[in-house]
Amino acid sequence: MRMHTHEVNIGGVVIGGSHPIAIQSMCNTKTSDAAATVEQIHRLEEAGCEIIRVAVPDMDAAGALDKIRHKIRIPLVADIHFDYRLALASIENGADKIRINPGNIGGQEKLAAVVKAASSRNIPIRVGVNSGSLEKEIIARHGGHVTAEGLVESALDKARMIEDMGYGNIVISIKSSDVMMCVRAHELIAEKTEHPLHVGITEAGTVWAGNIKSAIGLGIILHEGIGDTIRVSLTGDPTEEIRSAKQILKTLGLKTGGIEVVSCPTCGRTMIDLVSLAEQVNALVQNPCYAGCNLKVACMGCVVNGPGEAREADLGICGGTGEGLIIRHGEVIRKEPESRLLDAFREELDRIVNGNRPEP
Repeated sequence: MRMHTHEVNIGGVVIGGSHPIAIQSMCNTKTSDAAATVEQIHRLEEAGCEIIRVAVPDMDAAGALDKIRHKIRIPLVADIHFDYRLALASIENGADKIRINPGNIGGQEKLAAVVKAASSRNIPIRVGVNSGSLEKEIIARHGGHVTAEGLVESALDKARMIEDMGYGNIVISIKSSDVMMCVRAHELIAEKTEHPLHVGITEAGTVWAGNIKSAIGLGIILHEGIGDTIRVSLTGDPTEEIRSAKQILKTLGLKTGGIEVVSCPTCGRTMIDLVSLAEQVNALVQNPCYAGCNLKVACMGCVVNGPGEAREADLGICGGTGEGLIIRHGEVIRKEPESRLLDAFREELDRIVNGNRPEP
């Protein structure tokens, strides 16, 4: 059961309350290079990104926001540190949300200026606290170590600074690269606030390691009903973050749509190159033309488990000796040589997809 949180509108995407969990990512382009940033955002949109964040380290980056936001379809979030003038410029240039740490923005007076500007346009403020930026005095109060309790204390203190200025349009983010600390921190903060929570495992690592850490951490947190928007933080192409986030949400039953691929691990009975075939099937179904589908496909290596697994799928491949069967809704509809299996699968998948689409 989802924890109750307030609704927050981020450029038309509403999080919190009973709204679906939104997937977001962050560009790794130089924001001042508007063309490169827009190109990357378009790829992220195509992959299924619903909110995008960009770094704003200088005024050139802040000035590029206006050019960027008019060429993309999803909300644009400005990530700001240290200089309150960058926050003001980002708001002026149309950011749909800003991410700040109220403790390092330059003092109460400068924070008040940012809050006033955000309030005038009803732009949400994301309060972000990471284990790497936790205040020394809080660390000292918690035994000289970064702890879940310290992260929560810091985040709530920062949110309270904004609330005391009369503004409550807030999203909270508390992240750590320590998976279980991150889980514990979210469990604690969910009991203490109704602000929507942006959830992620920060600095999770490369695509391989980061996916494992994120799947475990986010899986536990989301399963406990905590979280309103997520980012899978990976060192690499940010489109990988979207693929991973979608898979985590689909695995937990929190998101539908898209094509689920199941494939066997192979064994000595496998008589076709199933590894290559499964990779090609998986790449095929990532095509945006299948984004609105809600299908399950199977790619199986032999006759032991293959027919049964394929029967449970909408469409399946079951390998034999240099050939394979195409099975649709439990019925064998084609036998093809191995060289034709992928093409045959694509043809039958398109028939299913086109058949599911309403007449124009």
